[in-house]
Amino acid sequence: MKYKQLITGCLLALACSAAHAEQVGSVDTVFKMFGPDHKIVVEAFDDPDVKNVTCYISRAKTGGIKGGLGLAEDTSDAAISCQQVGHIEVSDKIKKGKTEGEVVFQKRTSLVFKKLQVVRFYDAKRNALVYLTYSDKVVDGSPKNAISAVPIMPWKE
Repeated sequence: MKYKQLITGCLLALACSAAHAEQVGSVDTVFKMFGPDHKIVVEAFDDPDVKNVTCYISRAKTGGIKGGLGLAEDTSDAAISCQQVGHIEVSDKIKKGKTEGEVVFQKRTSLVFKKLQVVRFYDAKRNALVYLTYSDKVVDGSPKNAISAVPIMPWKE
């Protein structure tokens, strides 16, 4: 029993560490007679570690009966655009961060093994934040990806 509680606690902590997205809107792409239509969903999230950076992601969402029940696997198609929305201060932790980047957003895109991720990198030479979105799967990931860069500029209030 304690093992299950430990696993549940770890999963909740992991889920809370990344940003939460708010749906901005969606468009239908394919009509489905039963269940919801296939869609492109637009979501926004704020970088959890960098104040005043907002990212917008558009991604495919599978409909139909499987999609309505949460059993469908969404395709790996996604796009991202990140914007400076106020004064940005980058911490030393981010400036000295890993070259592999830091995951700032995750979204489950299948029942168990597939997720959409956004990873942030800091480009010191150009004083910019770079956001990469891609989809991974335990066995077979996808090379489809999109990128957005936010130059850190002075902000007048």
